[in-house]
Amino acid sequence: MEKSIIVFDGECNLCNGVVGWLLRNTDMDIFNFVPFQSSYGQEILKNNGFETNTLDTVVLLDEEGVHTLSDGFLRIIAKIPEWRAVSHVFSLVPRFIRDGVYKLSARNRVRWFGKSQFCTVNLH
Repeated sequence: MEKSIIVFDGECNLCNGVVGWLLRNTDMDIFNFVPFQSSYGQEILKNNGFETNTLDTVVLLDEEGVHTLSDGFLRIIAKIPEWRAVSHVFSLVPRFIRDGVYKLSARNRVRWFGKSQFCTVNLH
């Protein structure tokens, strides 16, 4: 796999903000960003056994497989050299705690950060 693929909610302000931050702070050859609302995003979700009408987690596809929830997010930031140590420190927190915080944020992301009419990346 040339680039890791990040499938995200293109209508979520928090998700778009994180993608925008990644676009500004990573090399262009690390990630492909795919909104789940796009046809390619729908194909990826379907092919990997995910629901296609909603997305409650980031989905990272890389050379080691499919990763979601806090593991997905930590693997994403671990691919950025300046953030690798932060990822390592947070990976020491038990997964049930990390995933609990992640799920709470995911459930409330639109209420807390709003919904966007525009996606950070073009829909494929």
